[in-house]
Amino acid sequence: MTKKQFMATLVAFIAFLAGHAVQSQTGYSNQGNYYQATPPAPPNGVSPVPGPGYRPAGGAVYGQSTPEIITVQQTQAGATVVLGGTVVPYKEVTLSAQIPGRVEFIAGAEGDWFEKGKVLVAIDDDDLLAKRRQVLAELHNAESALRNAEVQYSRELWAPQSRSPSRAPGMGLPSLFDQMFTRPMGDMMGYGSPELERSADLYSRGTQVSQAQARVMQARSALEEIDAKMRDARSVAPFDGVIVKKLVEVGDTLQPGQPLLVFADTRYLQLEVEVPARLMPGIKKGMIFPARLDVGDTRVDVRVAQIFPMADVRRHTVTVKFDLPQGAPGGPGMYAEVMIPDVNIPTQTLPVIPVSAVVWRGSLPGVFIVNDEGKPELRLIRLGETVGSGLVSVLSGLEVGQRIYANPPPGMSSSWSSGRPPAPSAR
Repeated sequence: MTKKQFMATLVAFIAFLAGHAVQSQTGYSNQGNYYQATPPAPPNGVSPVPGPGYRPAGGAVYGQSTPEIITVQQTQAGATVVLGGTVVPYKEVTLSAQIPGRVEFIAGAEGDWFEKGKVLVAIDDDDLLAKRRQVLAELHNAESALRNAEVQYSRELWAPQSRSPSRAPGMGLPSLFDQMFTRPMGDMMGYGSPELERSADLYSRGTQVSQAQARVMQARSALEEIDAKMRDARSVAPFDGVIVKKLVEVGDTLQPGQPLLVFADTRYLQLEVEVPARLMPGIKKGMIFPARLDVGDTRVDVRVAQIFPMADVRRHTVTVKFDLPQGAPGGPGMYAEVMIPDVNIPTQTLPVIPVSAVVWRGSLPGVFIVNDEGKPELRLIRLGETVGSGLVSVLSGLEVGQRIYANPPPGMSSSWSSGRPPAPSAR
């Protein structure tokens, strides 16, 4: 035997003696397929306090709470219909071009917030500015013509042209001779009627004033038209909101009626649902219904805000809008469901259980009931609608009066035991 072999044999023998001594002190005994430690007796006869997870000989695990067992109650529930809908903003508008032109300014992109009155899109208005200057010149000429017509009317009123010697028939004599002889001789011979001529002259001057006023009004109307078109070249925010969708870019050529962008107020959301006409007798404005949002499977209560007055002639459905509570997750365009009662089907008695009692095996819901032997047994069920806060109705698989585990721990299975007798039922 070499020196290395001797040293290895000596170390193995010492380790064997040390293990035998430890087994004698702690009282390990080989029983069955596992080792069970027998703790030494405490001093002065005081029982030791078991720590978390300590398992005594009886098999129970201290520090583990016993699942609560409750009795299945009942509730009166009517038939409900689940209808899908879409989350929409409370206010939404589509801004369109009112004049032809080229886009020269866009305030922002999707998601940008703007206050009421801010310019969102601007269209090139150089041609409108040129037309406005032309209309201003026409307005100036019309106002000048109006002032001249008013002066001529005043002159005719205070110095009638019918009394002027130059308008009376005469022999070309000087003005004094015409005033003394021409007019009296004309009156004697039946030439003209001074009063009729005066009335005709006043009417002619008044007509000129009216025509001048009409030309001024026409020029001012043309100016207002140009100003309106210039305002249409600027699309402003009709209320506080965000750009939901941008449909044009800077430099695009537009025609009247072409959409520019979609603007909406997303602070307040609504759920828009197409409700079959047969369910409408059970829906009134202001009523509250349960709903489920697709975001995080969130359940909220929604209120009827608007009922459209006419049903769709093809689908025979009525559009109903529900107000979502503020702070609800999600946004416009997302999917949601609302539970509408069917008043055509009478109410029925259904078992109701806490949501925490439901366990899922794949896509199948189930509960653990307490069987005749006092042990848990998995029972597959068919769930109904949510009833109240934290409760759900059961359509089949469970009866009223049965005892179930209200909050089964993870890993529970049929014939599972907590090491303690079941707790008394809570009614």
